[in-house]
Amino acid sequence: MPKFPHLTAENLNRDEIEIPSQLHGKLNVIIVAFQQWHQNLVDTWIPLLAELAEKYPELDFYELPTIRKMNFVYRRFIDGGMRAGIRSSETRGRTITLYIDKTPFKEALEIENEDTIYVFVVDREGEIFWRSEGAIDQEKAHSLKSKIETLFETS
Repeated sequence: MPKFPHLTAENLNRDEIEIPSQLHGKLNVIIVAFQQWHQNLVDTWIPLLAELAEKYPELDFYELPTIRKMNFVYRRFIDGGMRAGIRSSETRGRTITLYIDKTPFKEALEIENEDTIYVFVVDREGEIFWRSEGAIDQEKAHSLKSKIETLFETS
């Protein structure tokens, strides 16, 4: 399985973070989204991720809206719009916007298209332990819970 690429970006609280090495969890669930409408898909995962993070203190989760490279003015405008729509400082801290050349990023993660979201469980070194795509369903929820449980039991 590929490794999650190492990147530096800002969360919506304007903190610079190295991904995945500076993410808070020993394990982190990363949701990569490409389109604004993908937020509806991302939101299907949040209740389960919050529940798992509560159960496993060394687990955290992040949303990575992934946008093509653009200049500072456009980045500030887009981030400002997202920031204005998110009241919670905790949620803004978990939202890290990537302004990158998307092609090598998608190639590194074996993402074939931008039609849906992609969900990864990674450690701080970038090792990927689990992946899925699209909205959550019972099968994906069970698979994720089982994987997280196994990873924390064996660590």
